[in-house]
Amino acid sequence: MNGPLIRRSEDIEYETVDAANGLEKGVLIGEESGGGNLAIRRFTLAPGGNVPKHTNEIEHEQYVLAGRYTVGIEAEEYDVEAGDSLHIPAGAVHWYRNDGDEPGVFLCAVPTGDDEITLQG
Repeated sequence: MNGPLIRRSEDIEYETVDAANGLEKGVLIGEESGGGNLAIRRFTLAPGGNVPKHTNEIEHEQYVLAGRYTVGIEAEEYDVEAGDSLHIPAGAVHWYRNDGDEPGVFLCAVPTGDDEITLQG
């Protein structure tokens, strides 16, 4: 069992997600920083940005911090905004699109370990 862990905002490194357009990711807490069974990541989707259809082997849950954007999960589209929460089941086809003028910012919690991401055609 891991002990307590505090990470300061200035210690988080953000990187561009290559498979997406206008998406940045920072791992707030994860295995590499000494976290436990969960990882918390922070994403920013720029205005006009999008993430193509894809699946993850693991489930994930998200909390929208700022902005408004559209999330597709399977055959449904959802407009989400600050304060909304989402659950995306393992294996569900999903995607993101930000048609607004402000960045969409969200937290994403996932179990640690391997996660195979598969882009959909």
